[in-house]
Amino acid sequence: MKKRVSQRRQITRFRLGATDNGISRREDFLAGEEPLEIRLGAQSFSVTMRTPGDDFDLVAGFLVSEGIVWEPGQLVSLRYCAGVDDAGQQTFNVVESQLRPDVVLPDTTMERHVYTSSSCGICGTASIDAVRKSSRFDVHDDDAQVTLPALAGLPDRLRESQKLFDSTGGVHAAGLFTRDGELLCLREDVGRHNAVDKVVGWALREGMLPLRGTILQVSGRASFELVQKAQLAGIPVLSAVSAPSSLAADLAEETGITLVGFSRGTSLNCYTHPQRIAA
Repeated sequence: MKKRVSQRRQITRFRLGATDNGISRREDFLAGEEPLEIRLGAQSFSVTMRTPGDDFDLVAGFLVSEGIVWEPGQLVSLRYCAGVDDAGQQTFNVVESQLRPDVVLPDTTMERHVYTSSSCGICGTASIDAVRKSSRFDVHDDDAQVTLPALAGLPDRLRESQKLFDSTGGVHAAGLFTRDGELLCLREDVGRHNAVDKVVGWALREGMLPLRGTILQVSGRASFELVQKAQLAGIPVLSAVSAPSSLAADLAEETGITLVGFSRGTSLNCYTHPQRIAA
């Protein structure tokens, strides 16, 4: 049942200034990337490209990010559906979610474009109006503080736990931390939005939403979609090792999220709500 999160591949390596003309044959590891179809009951809802592994967390987090569920009781069950490849082997690339009967699906459900790439979490949305989601959680009154050394140290803590990145160098990571720097959950994926969804989905299934007093550390940049995912999960602090976008900063300011960028171990930039950082 376990899917391969990485694959071996023979490559030709070229090096300038090396002996033997700088050409050698070697084995390399590539991060796995396969489609995952997400179904609501028997109805197909979306297809996303992802790294296999933690698929149930991914689907649960995706449903939170779509504003469909926000508490574990609303998600009754998750299961793999039948699907085989050319060799007749189960693909485990279709997950069916059963929702509680009172869960109201958004109007955009029937209009959802069926494909979402691994580089974009909202490019499959059918309309501009559907991009913005309303959160059940308000983080404005979350007064949890994190010390500057603890916050600045999170990128290194994240990197130390990235086992898939160590072997492939080709995945993003998202880590959920306490304000004291304790790692609660880490997930890796070729899609940065998938990595965050896997973390949020894990938290939903553990009954931890809203994630008050926590910090979401991501390995790439801070985009609008990642700020929105943090908002929908009730996460008060989002920290990234790279830059935020202008729209990400606007949304963070509006929703009460402390947005940090260029966190590199010895310095960081805070773009919104700096009162949560104890310097």
